[in-house]
Amino acid sequence: MSSKLSYYLEDNWKRLWVLALWIGIMAGLFIWKFIQYRNRYVFSVMGYCVTIAKGAAETLKLNMALILLPVCRNTITWLRNTRAARALPFDDNINFHKTIAAAIVVGVILHAGNHLACDFPRLIDSSDQTYAPLRKYFGETKPTYLALVRGVEGVTGVIMVVCMLIAFTLATRWFRRSLVKLPKPFDKLTGFNAFWYSHHLFIIVYISLVIHGERLYLILDWYKRTTWMYLAVPVGLYVGERTLRFFRSGSYSVRILKVAIYPGNVLTLQMSKPPTFRYKSGQYMFVQCPDVSPFEWHPFSITSAPGDEFLSIHVRQLGDWTRELKRVFSAACEPPMNGKSGLLRADENTKKTFPKLLIDGPYGSPAQDYSKYDVLLLVGLGIGATPFISILKDLINNIIKMEEEDEASTDLYPPIGPSSFDWFKGIMNEIAELDQRNIIEMHNYLTSVYEEGDARSALITMLQALNHAKNGVDVVSGTRVRTHFARPNFKRVLSKVASKHPYAKIGVFYCGAPVLAQELSNLCHEFNGKCTTKFEFHKEHF
Repeated sequence: MSSKLSYYLEDNWKRLWVLALWIGIMAGLFIWKFIQYRNRYVFSVMGYCVTIAKGAAETLKLNMALILLPVCRNTITWLRNTRAARALPFDDNINFHKTIAAAIVVGVILHAGNHLACDFPRLIDSSDQTYAPLRKYFGETKPTYLALVRGVEGVTGVIMVVCMLIAFTLATRWFRRSLVKLPKPFDKLTGFNAFWYSHHLFIIVYISLVIHGERLYLILDWYKRTTWMYLAVPVGLYVGERTLRFFRSGSYSVRILKVAIYPGNVLTLQMSKPPTFRYKSGQYMFVQCPDVSPFEWHPFSITSAPGDEFLSIHVRQLGDWTRELKRVFSAACEPPMNGKSGLLRADENTKKTFPKLLIDGPYGSPAQDYSKYDVLLLVGLGIGATPFISILKDLINNIIKMEEEDEASTDLYPPIGPSSFDWFKGIMNEIAELDQRNIIEMHNYLTSVYEEGDARSALITMLQALNHAKNGVDVVSGTRVRTHFARPNFKRVLSKVASKHPYAKIGVFYCGAPVLAQELSNLCHEFNGKCTTKFEFHKEHF
């Protein structure tokens, strides 16, 4: 076995064994039903069409049950703190949810396709003598194609296919991220709202699935109709989670304390912290603003530290909901005074009334496990730095505590890569001021400028160096953290970390564009194969 493969298996064994188990169970169920119907009389009439349709149906029962588990966020957050986290890749819950959805699409095509295009026509075309043994299933008179489709089994099947087609299409990346440009009024079919509301069609899907499963063709005994057996526990768990969210969000009464709107369309909200709301740095919560939409909940990283007496989030305007959220809070902000910064701000003393907010959470994320590493490399692109703000604040508090106790601390490399950190200046300055031991190393990269050493960026580089040497402030970011130009060389960054910390366990946490995530993941694999430092890569998912 090559070293490259061995390191790949070492880093991905959790994913691989879960996928292997899942695929193995699906294969077993398919083969079981395939053989079962291969040995029944109906095979002589409908052929392999019915064996494939029934085999696919059994995998659909499994997957329609499993697809709910990765989105039971309260359960997953609880399981993260148990021994199950050693063997199960909870960070990949959304990826697994999408993978199961893809398997459902394949199952639906095989099941519905074989019924509609193959075994129904074969049943209709069969002779009266051949049909005779099947009368107990379909009636004394041989049914027409229309009768089969218009029956309870056919109608519920068609309803499920139509609802799934709509929900799965609007959940694709092209529609969810509005990459598809449609003319009005069809533009409403793109964006997060279309994804969110269309996903609620699965309420109809699951009701239809239960009815469909109770009226199966070719099965008369009730105990052989197993659809409800597959669904009972997952559906009960999911309904329980949604019920918990409903009641918990009502009990979490928050009061807006401060509002700030920064350049780059970043909205910062600071709110009171409910006494029972306990969280870890790196976790996130869901937020609802009834003034924007009484139904929509959106996830945001908690940017306050657990020790703070308030909760805070940073919201970048990326879609229709965040755009409207910024608008309603902008209306509550006071205009800047003459001679003051153009930054819009508001606090409790503001005369205007703040919109109401509801919160639900906290929920676990990969970043919450930062404390188990010797060294952290936090990489955030733009607003992607938000999951790490709480970690930085928590580390600041720990630095102060450790200085008082005269103890050693852990090295940290915070966010690398934001192209605009106007909203992050306060955190950067606070870290630089409190970090007297140089425990924290910060880098800010401006990717829209030519790299250092290039003649086209020579002037700004010279001005930057002079200003930093004279005033101790970076001319670009306006903080004590010096800005680098062009895209960071992550291979050089990881090489430096590996040289400085041999035999250390490095946690590499990333939030940003998928392309860079793949690059960082590959670099971690590469360095794990040639040095004593162990890099573990984690990507934030929402």
